[in-house]
Amino acid sequence: MKHSFSFCIFFVVLSHHGTKSFEQATAEGDIIIGGLFPIHESVNVTVNYDGSENQICDRFSTANVVQSLMMVQALEEINQKQELGNLTLGYLILDSCGDVTTSLRKIPSFMRGNCNTSAQQSSPVLAVIGGYYSEIAIAVTRLLNLEYIPEISYGATSGLLSDKTRFPSFMRTVPQDDHQARAISEILDNNGWTWVGVLTTDGEYARYITERLWYYTNQKGICFAFTSVLPDNLNDYLLGKSIESTVKTIIDNENVSVIVSFAKPDHMTYIFQKLLNDPQGTRRIWLASDIWSQSPEILNTKKHTLSDIGTIIGITFKSGNTTKLKRYLDDLDENPNHHNNNPFLSTFLKQHGSTSSEKLKTMIYPSAVFSIELAVKAIAQAIEDLCTDRDCKTKRPSPLELRGALWKAKFNMDEKNYSFDPHGDLNTEYDIVLWKQTSESLDVNDIVAHYSILQNSLTFISQETKHGNVTSRCTDSCQPGYSKTSVSGQPHCCYQCEPCAENTFSNTTDSEKCNPCEKNYYSLKGSSKCLPRKIDFLKWGDVYLIVLLSFTSLGAVLTIVVGIIFLAHWNTPVVRSSVGPISILLLLSLMITFASVILFGGQPNSYQCQARQVVFGLSFTLCVSCIMVKSFKIVLAFEFDPVIQSVLKKLYKPYLIIAVCMAGQVVIVTTWLIHSPPTADSEITQKNMKLMFCNEKLIPAFGAMLAYIGLLALICFGVAFKGRKLPDSYNDAKFITFAMLIYFISWIVFGPVYVNVTDKYIPAVEMVVILISAYGILFCQFFTKCYIILCKKEANTEKSFRWDIRNYSRDHKGSEDELSSKGIENPTLSLSLESFPNSQFSDSITDWSSTRQPSESSNSLSPVSNTQQNILQNNLNSSNTLKRISSLPTSLIK
Repeated sequence: MKHSFSFCIFFVVLSHHGTKSFEQATAEGDIIIGGLFPIHESVNVTVNYDGSENQICDRFSTANVVQSLMMVQALEEINQKQELGNLTLGYLILDSCGDVTTSLRKIPSFMRGNCNTSAQQSSPVLAVIGGYYSEIAIAVTRLLNLEYIPEISYGATSGLLSDKTRFPSFMRTVPQDDHQARAISEILDNNGWTWVGVLTTDGEYARYITERLWYYTNQKGICFAFTSVLPDNLNDYLLGKSIESTVKTIIDNENVSVIVSFAKPDHMTYIFQKLLNDPQGTRRIWLASDIWSQSPEILNTKKHTLSDIGTIIGITFKSGNTTKLKRYLDDLDENPNHHNNNPFLSTFLKQHGSTSSEKLKTMIYPSAVFSIELAVKAIAQAIEDLCTDRDCKTKRPSPLELRGALWKAKFNMDEKNYSFDPHGDLNTEYDIVLWKQTSESLDVNDIVAHYSILQNSLTFISQETKHGNVTSRCTDSCQPGYSKTSVSGQPHCCYQCEPCAENTFSNTTDSEKCNPCEKNYYSLKGSSKCLPRKIDFLKWGDVYLIVLLSFTSLGAVLTIVVGIIFLAHWNTPVVRSSVGPISILLLLSLMITFASVILFGGQPNSYQCQARQVVFGLSFTLCVSCIMVKSFKIVLAFEFDPVIQSVLKKLYKPYLIIAVCMAGQVVIVTTWLIHSPPTADSEITQKNMKLMFCNEKLIPAFGAMLAYIGLLALICFGVAFKGRKLPDSYNDAKFITFAMLIYFISWIVFGPVYVNVTDKYIPAVEMVVILISAYGILFCQFFTKCYIILCKKEANTEKSFRWDIRNYSRDHKGSEDELSSKGIENPTLSLSLESFPNSQFSDSITDWSSTRQPSESSNSLSPVSNTQQNILQNNLNSSNTLKRISSLPTSLIK
């Protein structure tokens, strides 16, 4: 009680400081509702000689008078409809004069009844509607909370007021400014405006919403080109200089086409007056906050039109139905003396007379109609809830009880239900309006879009809010193919456009970065898209490959032809001297080798890459193994040391030797395939080209495969070289030597070429070497024999073989004594004589010997005489003779 009494003394002192009385509009009722409206928008303070102050409210606002009448009309409608039964609502409306100090001096009028114990005083005010400005609402609610009087604002939007620990008695029927800042950022982003100016004041409302706008626009890549702060008090002596500075800033920033303003209507009036005097200050887009978005009076339409200043897009609160208010104003008694209880309305009527009603209707703000009527509905519903179980005429509810009831109230308007959230806010929505010039005035209520707070989205009714032809950017947009690069010392909205590097792209405007192309795509510098790379490989249609495949086909055909020829002349001496079965196996391996060449063409795949090396390696190993067996046959046939010959004959197992040689290569390729098999791979060789190739992976294994074949070929070469001077008709050794030389030369050249070639012709290099090697063997091993078989049939006879041996023997000197002195029996002759046991070959030799040595004794081994045997042994004694006879038919040297 003592604490409350101290408050009352403070209120009385405050209410009488600096002024003698206040104008107020009143109406009796069982419950009194307070109203705080900025009927005047500023205060003119003068100081007397004695130090006292005189405060005079000036800048009378017709629009705010209309807002106070909105409250009156809503209360009277409730009383007329008896929505509260026999309980009536009265009001006490004060003028805040748009000033915090003045508002605080008048607030005790709302609380005087609570402090005064006299029964003759007016009923206490249970709730206050207002004030409109956040600065005033913050100060007033602190004072009202001393008596727990709830304040419901219809315009204070500062987010600070949502803090219920600091402002437990404050509520509002409009969204807080955080939502408005989000709505404005959505409009800016929707139109691509990233470089904007901001006008604000140094009050709580403007500071808070500016900070929130910066937060949301920064997330969208929108920057403030400048922020001009004006004094919140319209009578501040620095206001004029601030206005001039702001106007200069706007004019100097020519590339700023969009300006967001949180200033008061009077601020904007001064700014527009200054800007319209300079051609560079006109034709911009203005985003008006709720504080002036429905104030057409700021623009003097007698001197200028809306097009002179530019485009004005306003953010307003949800609009209400103005029909009832207009009807109320039409029925308003125009006699000022009939409105002595409302000096604000009486003053206006005295000034405008018979036109008062029409003047008032032009100042109706639909958003204010909705917000004020909703506040009255909330209070009425809370009172109804409190008075359901008691008689409020005799036992009026306290402000604290009403505040509690307001938190729980669910009230209805325009067939929609509303209630306060835990922060005391009503999250309805915003209307986006577009100012339009009419023949008589400005239309500021043309709704073109809605902003949903819950969904954070803009819904357009009209596309007029989209101004795609208007740009407001620090830097021109970076087109697709370019990315934004920040400039040192500049905001992130000021950037340079750098072209995307090769193999990167950007396909959107103002891309933050260039994206890399996918693996199989490429792009040039400054590209907006990636193009598929052309896949490069040795295609079947390539002329080079066609030529190689032609040679491959020819080689395969020739191999088949040779095989047919050999089979057709299977029992002839030439075929038999070529070790017939081994030759057929050799032809088969050549056929597979030619077939492996095909695997080196076309687009590579992993199976093909593995198969081509394996097939070639094994087939060519078989080929060289067969040739090596034939070479060993020569050594075996003409080895004169009986011991060595005996050992060689035991070790000489042709097919086992071939199998062992093949097994070694199988081990190599199997290890290769298991450990790291060849795979199809690709690499970028040109900007727009991707080379497909076979990656051998384990190069040592590839080298081992070739080295193994080379080792076998080297053995063949060494053995064959020893018998290179035997008779030409039977000389396999000479041609084996040539074949191996061709093989060595081609593969020695292959190494450096293979390493240095890097394009699609890499497989072609190996194809060429394989073909050369295969053709070398085919020609050297078979073509000469085929020539004899087909073209020199007389040389493919036993007789020709006999004469070849006889002529070879005549050309060499030797004697049986030389062999005998060494204790060597001529095994070659024995083997030779065994070659045709059932033929006339032995008889021919006998005849030839007899002819050559008629005087020799006949005591020789039958069928050859001793003398003839000695002569033959002497002739065969020389090494040249042994080497040339090494090409005798197989049957001769078994």
